[in-house]
Amino acid sequence: MYKPKKPYFYGTGRRKSSVARVRLFPGGTGEIKINNRTIDNYFGLETLKLIVRQPLVTTETLSKFDIEATVVGGGFTGQAGAIRHGLSRALLQADENFRPVLKKAGFLTRDPRMKERKKYGLKAARRAPQFSKR
Repeated sequence: MYKPKKPYFYGTGRRKSSVARVRLFPGGTGEIKINNRTIDNYFGLETLKLIVRQPLVTTETLSKFDIEATVVGGGFTGQAGAIRHGLSRALLQADENFRPVLKKAGFLTRDPRMKERKKYGLKAARRAPQFSKR
């Protein structure tokens, strides 16, 4: 059976090796679902939940939208940062007037820090093999 889709705003967020696809449904109650689980069920640490909610708190739209996020790759911290980035971009689509507030808070900037690649002849990115005199 065909179910009509509700209109939404969309934003892609990235951090480290995590990628988050965030949908923002207007006229919601403030429910946040990540990979079809509630935010409390998905993130164990309170700080990660705080990071995800930061764009909503700064724009004072905590209970105006329902959020659905699909996130893949990386660890929990990277995923939380990716969701925050995607949520900020989606909020911009909803209202362009949020740009100065989100920009000042630094939520629109993609965190460029990535894991450094391993180099040949080394055990890790910079870790050299142990020196042996004999």
